[in-house]
Amino acid sequence: MHKVLGPAVVWAVLSVWSWSASGQTGGDQPAVEQPTAPTAMTTPAMTGPLTANPNPTSVDAGFLGPVYVTGAVSGLGLWQNNKFPDQQHTQASLSNGHMFLQKTEGLFQYYLDVGAYTIPTLGAPYFGTATTVGDFYGPLPIAWAKIAPTDNFYIQGGKLPTLIGAENAFTFQNMNIERGLLFAQEPTISRGGQLGYTQGPLALALSWNDGFYSNRYTWLSGSGTYTFDPANTVVLAAGGNFAHTAKVTTTTPFFQTTAVPLFQNNETLFTLSYTYNLAPWTVTPYFQFTHVPAASSIGAFSSASTIGGAILANYSFGTIRPCRESACRSVSSTSARPAAPRPVRPICCTGPAATLGRSPFRRPISTRSSLPGRKSLMSAPAARPPAWCLAQTAPIRRRLAA
Repeated sequence: MHKVLGPAVVWAVLSVWSWSASGQTGGDQPAVEQPTAPTAMTTPAMTGPLTANPNPTSVDAGFLGPVYVTGAVSGLGLWQNNKFPDQQHTQASLSNGHMFLQKTEGLFQYYLDVGAYTIPTLGAPYFGTATTVGDFYGPLPIAWAKIAPTDNFYIQGGKLPTLIGAENAFTFQNMNIERGLLFAQEPTISRGGQLGYTQGPLALALSWNDGFYSNRYTWLSGSGTYTFDPANTVVLAAGGNFAHTAKVTTTTPFFQTTAVPLFQNNETLFTLSYTYNLAPWTVTPYFQFTHVPAASSIGAFSSASTIGGAILANYSFGTIRPCRESACRSVSSTSARPAAPRPVRPICCTGPAATLGRSPFRRPISTRSSLPGRKSLMSAPAARPPAWCLAQTAPIRRRLAA
């Protein structure tokens, strides 16, 4: 029986934070060479509209190496019409309370996600924070270690995000916090091992895992990602159970989980997605096919298949932030009276409008996370403002140059 979650009143307060430290030099003291500034983490994957903090904190953890510390916090309130008997129609809860610890450099790397969460899903009842953490993936939902002998190859193991699909486990990672019907047909987090190889624009990954968190290692999944350019990416992914697994509730060393849907855990599925990512738009159409074979051991007396498609889209209206002059496109002019070029305040563009002396035009680019097949977004300054920016600022530049 399908349960319906009615988003009649849904609100969310979303934020991603990071602690950062900065240093200053005294008035007459010589300048000290500063280390390379940190960049935004690509894990956890974030498909928008939120982006990772570009200045994550790095903590020296001794033999554990430099550890980046970030996090995510959000709250969610809702009303649902077809609830479970022990639930309320109206709920409010902490939907994300994560701390992320990760080491991203060197031969040995790792990632830990510690905290609380909920997983609101279209077509299913909403479970509160305590129930979700206790009955699904526990207070350490994602944790893995990686050996990366080269920049192009890695071996990874632990509790891993799935390679399949275009939607992620937690609300802050997605355009749609409730995901869609296709999300329910795909694994979310699996335990197992993974190999990854990257060559130029092509990224490949192969994983042996327990599928829908069944604790039965009878799944194989893989993905191939081809990045044509920063604005266009295609991901092909597939996976399936090469045996029949009747396990529904699994016992771990710390808790029991009921995160395993019986039929989906015995399926074979295929997804194909394309992402167009050029400000102000991010659009991801994707296709999904699933098939569950007949197996009397799991109560499937005939085979069944599903075909689905979805379009995820995000439009960014842009923001205005202070910027450094070096980050902007500066304009200079000469005339007969001044003997030297006269600098003019930098002209910068953001969103659909041009501003003077404001933030530079920033264009989201797609970066690969530690797990090929998933995407994250970070902002980077464009090398040159686009044509519409130059056209709109032309009158300003002519007036300043006069």
